[in-house]
Amino acid sequence: MSAAAPAARPRISAVLITRDAQAHLSQCLASVAWCDEIVVVDGGSTDATPAICAEAGARLFTETDWRGFGVQKNRALARAAGDWAFSIDADEVCTPALRAQIESQLAAPGAAVALEMPRRSSFCGHWMRHGGWWPDRVTRVFRRDRARFSDDLVHERLIVDGAVARLTEPLLHYTYDTLEQALAKLDRYSTLGARQAHARGKRATPAGAVLRGAWAFFRTYVLRLGLLDGWAGVMLALYNAQGTYYRYMKLWLLGRGEPPGPPPA
Repeated sequence: MSAAAPAARPRISAVLITRDAQAHLSQCLASVAWCDEIVVVDGGSTDATPAICAEAGARLFTETDWRGFGVQKNRALARAAGDWAFSIDADEVCTPALRAQIESQLAAPGAAVALEMPRRSSFCGHWMRHGGWWPDRVTRVFRRDRARFSDDLVHERLIVDGAVARLTEPLLHYTYDTLEQALAKLDRYSTLGARQAHARGKRATPAGAVLRGAWAFFRTYVLRLGLLDGWAGVMLALYNAQGTYYRYMKLWLLGRGEPPGPPPA
């Protein structure tokens, strides 16, 4: 009697959003070339992002009316055709080992409608082992009819209707190659975070901003053992402290009617 053929996995679409994301995009797209399609929603890149997507055979759509990360990711999901989606960022890479785990899970019958995985992140060239950056579990593979992103301006959440299975192989995340990149993103994200909090009715004070920044440093460096990452741990703790401080100072400025930065693009 011949052996039974292995179960075929359902179709899966890799989905991502971009804007001037050329730095690690080629590596990202190559790592998900095994998916049945790649769907990219671009926010109006002026660098090589569109050309890189075309070379990789991705289906590229342009949406320049920016309404937040959650809305933009849901736009990408709406254009996907697969039964399942693999939401990946342009600075992330799916390793062959992670791919094998994902495909094994999708081919096996089960109750899970989404897959969670650890994410290993680098900070200015250092792979972080502590400070809250590892294992940093994220849910990135899911049935398209059972999950969607929240409509948040920043720090969007994936809302899943059903059970989530846990994988062990990590997703690689190349967050910032240089400190200059990290500080530029800190400025942008602290502004977005302040605008989002203000829209929800939250308010802040300068003293509260200082205290929250100090707590962010202590939590990252001491409670989450960032000190074990050496100088990289110090840099990360200071980065988190600065991001928290500036977010709440900008929230305070918004409460006073003073814009903390340029309007969202």
